[in-house]
Amino acid sequence: MAERDPPLRTAALVLTMAGGDVLGALPALRVATPWWQDVGPVVDAFRERYGFEATVLRLLEAERAAPPGGKVTYLAEVDWAVPAELWAGRIDEHPLRLAYAKPGGPAADLAWARAKLAEIGRAPTGSPVQVRTWNLSSIWRLPCASGAVWLKVVPPFLAHEGAIIAHLAAAPVPRLLAHDGGRMLLAQSPGEDLYGAGRQTQMRMIDMLVALQTAFLGQTDAPMALGLPDWRGSALIPRLARLAERRANELDSGQQRRLAAFVETLPKRWAALGDCGPGDTLVHGDFHPGNFRGGDGSLTLHDWGDCGVGHPLLDQSAFLSAIPDQDRAAARAHWREAWNAASPGMDHARAERLAEPLAAARLALVYQEFLDAIEPSEHPYHAVDPVFWLGRALDLADAHDL
Repeated sequence: MAERDPPLRTAALVLTMAGGDVLGALPALRVATPWWQDVGPVVDAFRERYGFEATVLRLLEAERAAPPGGKVTYLAEVDWAVPAELWAGRIDEHPLRLAYAKPGGPAADLAWARAKLAEIGRAPTGSPVQVRTWNLSSIWRLPCASGAVWLKVVPPFLAHEGAIIAHLAAAPVPRLLAHDGGRMLLAQSPGEDLYGAGRQTQMRMIDMLVALQTAFLGQTDAPMALGLPDWRGSALIPRLARLAERRANELDSGQQRRLAAFVETLPKRWAALGDCGPGDTLVHGDFHPGNFRGGDGSLTLHDWGDCGVGHPLLDQSAFLSAIPDQDRAAARAHWREAWNAASPGMDHARAERLAEPLAAARLALVYQEFLDAIEPSEHPYHAVDPVFWLGRALDLADAHDL
């Protein structure tokens, strides 16, 4: 979980050339933001100090067990031999390493982006700017005369994002200019990021989601065919049972007993949630104000890599946890009113109580599946999350009896 006052971050670089030859290391510099995947400030700090351009490839090590802040060391690619200190480490191959985390990988992504922009007559007007890289995405901003274009590249387990955005083209989603597998070119959405959205804007976000989910009730074959994850009870119950077996020894004895009891009740919980209505639909999977951009009345919902198919209220808890405490009661009430209008037979109050622990358990599984799909040096991004969210699911299950 993010800290209220995250500690400062310092970043060191191990430098490599496009062919993979390691040049050495440069000592840590203080960077402007604490978030490890936020590599734009890292590139800026080393440019200002040493006068060269670098492309950050991936995390090598971190002094803290989990983000944010602290000293982190990245592998970075440079175009020419930069003087550096001797580095005693070694770079080994790993089968789960992503293409954009290897020397030459970002250059290949940018070459694809330039070719696609040329096809649609939107040639870049300046150098690409690296914004973020980690095990869930590589993001670049490409300046163009008609406005910025964003290159987003995601790993294979999130590669359905481009396909679902294309499928939702008529909805308030980013405008997709091109995509191929995990690569996407996205037009700049109007406005600004809405992490601090006020209460009225929060209500509009909820209305947008409910309208979108209502349209997919009983229409889940198409998104499933695009490769979206299955978050229905029949698919999640056995996966959650296996997760509980894997991570139970990291809980105390009391939590282990509660976890075993919770797993036993999963079939009953999912059946009860299904009985509440309104049915399965498209789930965004990371629905919170920070994934919206907006201004002058517009709203655009971003980051569809975590989307899947399941009960619509799986999206509620992330949103409520991301808004101020004083706004939550109003948001809950508005959510209930919106679904009562969209699906009058829905037992929303009971569905809310049932969905909360299941949503937390789903998050535990999502983070574990991230860990299983990424190389060990990047595990600190998610290592603490499966056990944290299992514990959260147990607390919510105790608070909301069947």
